[in-house]
Amino acid sequence: MPYVNIQITREGATRAQKAELIKGVTDLLNTVLQKDPASTFVIIEEVALEDWGWGGLPALEYRAKLRADQG
Repeated sequence: MPYVNIQITREGATRAQKAELIKGVTDLLNTVLQKDPASTFVIIEEVALEDWGWGGLPALEYRAKLRADQG
């Protein structure tokens, strides 16, 4: 019974995009590991952008730093 948790920032992923992620992950587990789609669970969690960070910075600050470093 596979359980996959996908976390993304809350930036407007559509219902259709989420459905595509769920189908794609389910199909991949079926193809690679022969896991039954009926027993595969995929959860998508949307995290507020201000609650997401990397490189020691909140996401928006990190992105601004990347843009500044690139040009």
